[in-house]
Amino acid sequence: MSRFTILLAGPIHVTPRLLSEVRGTRTIAADAGIAHAATLGLRPELWVGDFDSHRGEAPEGVPRHEWPRDKDRTDGEIAIAEAFARGAGSVLLVGAFGGRTDHVFSHLVVALRESAAGRSVVLFDGCEWAYPLTEPRQRFATEPGAQFSILKFSDLRGLTIEGARFPLQEADIPFASILTQSNEAAGPEVTVELADGRAVLLLQADPTRT
Repeated sequence: MSRFTILLAGPIHVTPRLLSEVRGTRTIAADAGIAHAATLGLRPELWVGDFDSHRGEAPEGVPRHEWPRDKDRTDGEIAIAEAFARGAGSVLLVGAFGGRTDHVFSHLVVALRESAAGRSVVLFDGCEWAYPLTEPRQRFATEPGAQFSILKFSDLRGLTIEGARFPLQEADIPFASILTQSNEAAGPEVTVELADGRAVLLLQADPTRT
């Protein structure tokens, strides 16, 4: 099983950590995400999309699969599906933040959906991670003082946060609450338990870390 990087059109921060994460991965570019390939030293094995954002030619030797503009999936969804069809064990979405807000929202929803189905999808732009919270208990390596938030996509039941400046213990958090925003890691690890609900952990990364 291989690790795939999916290149999306949002801005990225070319940090040592990002370069380390994508090094040696198989790569698929979605539409304008192809612009990140050379910057990251990657050569996509496939370029997909409707190409409404990037109309240039494919880099030499990179197959291009064009889809109609009127379709029921995003370019990112198509790229993710191609990765898992090619044997991906996990997928890293790069360029999923910034740009159009509706695109960012769709990337988070798709990552949640795929992870809930047992397919590992996380997001990273060089400075910020997004991890779907689809396991009952998950641990995240971090640095003391790192900022993080939990974005809710439903009411949450039985939320426990350990290793944080503002811990929680089996709390029920309604969707409308902002209680889970702007927390801070107290040590090298944050643990999150969630009995029920849909949420994503946003975690700031040390850009100098490799």
